[in-house]
Amino acid sequence: MEKIIYHGSDHILSKPKFGYGKTYNDYGVGFYCTENPNMAKEWGVGIDHNGYANQYRIECDGLTILDLNAPGYTMLHWLTILLENREFDASAPLAAEAKEYLMNTFHLDYKFADIIMGYRADDSYFSFASDFINGAISYRQLCNAMRLGKLGQQFVLKSRAAFERLEFLGYETADSKEWYKKKAFRDQTARRQYFDVEHNRRQRGDLYITTILDEEMKPDDPRLR
Repeated sequence: MEKIIYHGSDHILSKPKFGYGKTYNDYGVGFYCTENPNMAKEWGVGIDHNGYANQYRIECDGLTILDLNAPGYTMLHWLTILLENREFDASAPLAAEAKEYLMNTFHLDYKFADIIMGYRADDSYFSFASDFINGAISYRQLCNAMRLGKLGQQFVLKSRAAFERLEFLGYETADSKEWYKKKAFRDQTARRQYFDVEHNRRQRGDLYITTILDEEMKPDDPRLR
């Protein structure tokens, strides 16, 4: 299975290096890409600099892909990986208890994977996840929030074997004036929809982190599907 993927950056990157990158990214150190070139352009620009959507081909046959949106996983599996890598403020007692329970119960051995596919937690989306573990929103609201703004999926290369499959095809330039505006609009749209109380009001039977903790819910619970 061959895929064309894009990496948004402030520079042209013809030969990504294995093992480089930020430790505190969503899925740890890796090469973060998308199958959407426009999304890569948004990720590559800053308010005062242009960006590049670097394009690559990768042959995935023989590589192990962990798709966090596959039927066997829940949003809590994604959230637990986030908790293991990103810096959450878990100083409140409920958040600390939630973090410990999720990491013990929904932990995935994701480090075996050559590639991880899943949601990207930009600043807005990271705050939605934080609200959930602090009991401010329900599980249903979290799942809905992650689809706001249509941020799309990340395609993250984690292993040396995956890096060795990359073939650089070229790049497209992203003008800051055009693409930063689109990036900001997407974020503002997600926040506005999230805080639309009428659209996002609590529903009878909504599942909150307190219930998940009290009932010691497990990954196979049908209420998490």
